[in-house]
Amino acid sequence: MKQIAATDIKRRIERDNPWWKSNGRLLEDKFPRREYFSLFASKALNFRINRASILLGPRRVGKTVMLKQLIQQAIDNGIERKNILYVSIDTPVYSGISLEDFINLCPGDAKIIIFDEIQYLKNWEVHLKDLIDSYKDIKFVASGSAAAALRLKSKESGAGRFSDFMLPPLTFHEFLKFIGEDENLISVEDDGFGRNSYLAKDIDKLNDRFIEYLNYGGYPEAVLNEDIRADPDQFIRNDIIDKVLLKDLPSLYGIDSIQELNKLFSVLAYNAGGEANLENISKQSGITKPTIRRYIEYLESAFLIMKVSTVDDNCKSMQRERNFKIYLNNPSMRAALFSPVDKSKFELLGHLTECAIFSQWQHASQDRYLRYARWRNEGEIDIVYLDNALQKPMWAVEIKWSDRVDSDFKKQTRSLASFIQKHSAHLQSAKFTTKTIMKDVEIEDFTVNLVPSSLYCYTVGRNITSYMLVDLKE
Repeated sequence: MKQIAATDIKRRIERDNPWWKSNGRLLEDKFPRREYFSLFASKALNFRINRASILLGPRRVGKTVMLKQLIQQAIDNGIERKNILYVSIDTPVYSGISLEDFINLCPGDAKIIIFDEIQYLKNWEVHLKDLIDSYKDIKFVASGSAAAALRLKSKESGAGRFSDFMLPPLTFHEFLKFIGEDENLISVEDDGFGRNSYLAKDIDKLNDRFIEYLNYGGYPEAVLNEDIRADPDQFIRNDIIDKVLLKDLPSLYGIDSIQELNKLFSVLAYNAGGEANLENISKQSGITKPTIRRYIEYLESAFLIMKVSTVDDNCKSMQRERNFKIYLNNPSMRAALFSPVDKSKFELLGHLTECAIFSQWQHASQDRYLRYARWRNEGEIDIVYLDNALQKPMWAVEIKWSDRVDSDFKKQTRSLASFIQKHSAHLQSAKFTTKTIMKDVEIEDFTVNLVPSSLYCYTVGRNITSYMLVDLKE
């Protein structure tokens, strides 16, 4: 059989690196930049640190666009255009080419080399680490979608050489910015302590946009393209979910029963936000518990789901984990798999609201300390943040998509009252989310903030990125 001709490789490289021959700005530079861009760029373009920056995240959250925007930033910073090389590893014509071979394809004195979708190269982490050690004047950047193997291998083989950077789906704050309604719907006020607080100018309109966010708002392409919004099923299910289930995970882990994996994900997605255990998932799906446990790990590390562990009302983890909750990495996936959600589906909106709020935490390191509390007599708190050293709750949130707390206060807040009674000595804050109500109430002599779920989701996403950018400046 004929080998791929060098001229074909050269032609493809030149097509993928148009800035070598053009002085214009890259096409991707006209797209909105993610809130995370400046933080990522500060690490990826820091030549003083001999580490590769690894951009991780689900499919279609804007990783390739961010890499192209990084190239434009590098050019703006004074890097010669011909000293920047971009390669998408999954391109068929590049089959059989080693990472080191690509360096020689750069027409200039290579300064920045970007490997997109690097997980498709076997043992990529070993080869990349060797390049970092051998070419200290070159800044290496890589990305990957099916990050199951990426994150694991970067920890094992890239110690001291790789810096992982997680790019999650759009936050609700980013969604509003992308559609140009952030300033129209949100007002910013100083809380008197040098921190910003956010208020809804029109809570009904904010809720309408929040429901749109639940249906398709996690993906930049869907937000910016009307045709995709009109048919999210095709874009999200076929282009994102199916490619992970049918291509990425089977190729990374050698999964034989793709149908079984697909069935499990459908069951988990349909029941997202509800409590589950291996026993009832096995009965519902017909899959053995050991296989379920293994597949859940795969789905979680591939950024399709988030698994949240439980604690009791004393904030003690169960010696043997029985129950847990599964949330979708992006609530839009449920709408694509089954049907879009509307205002009439109150219970479903409640579960998807929990998914959306949890998804805002995906970039923050604090997400590992998030739990939910469940105890006898049907007591439950949706989010409990534990102090890692003390294993005591720092704050708690009960999530609702209703205003029933106004008419049935004692019943609606019963679980939160019980939790506060036990932990008021350690709790710094407690919130109870609603559909439209915003005010402070007293529960067990503790001030609890009632806040609309959509506004709370916005606040969490915006605060996390704001804190990260403040840390960057300092």
